[in-house]
Amino acid sequence: KLSGGQRQRVAIARAILANPRLLILDEATSSLDSESESLIQDGLKALCQGRTTFVIAHRLSTIKSADQILVLEGGEVIERGNHAQLLAKKGRYTQLYEKQYGLERNRFINPGEDFTPDLQRDVERV
Repeated sequence: KLSGGQRQRVAIARAILANPRLLILDEATSSLDSESESLIQDGLKALCQGRTTFVIAHRLSTIKSADQILVLEGGEVIERGNHAQLLAKKGRYTQLYEKQYGLERNRFINPGEDFTPDLQRDVERV
């Protein structure tokens, strides 16, 4: 019997082998640990090149490099832009980003290390 992470890896491998022109990834890395997620994301970046890809995710690290990010709330698009543009707006995306990375920072193994997201650096990329 496969674990949730193993099933996700198999599904991603099948998508890669199918080589579709349109790719929809719905929480594609949600059951993966951070290390596996990072490896899968590198592969997905290559897979997404030259095709239309929709990525549905709650984990912002999955969508940070997207050309366009749509922030939905109550079934409505409330913000739209790339990562840096959305951080510059200081709206709902920024709140989600700070909350998510704050939680990650609190779970960090080496509390002495700085894991604070560099919002200013990301905003300056606009």
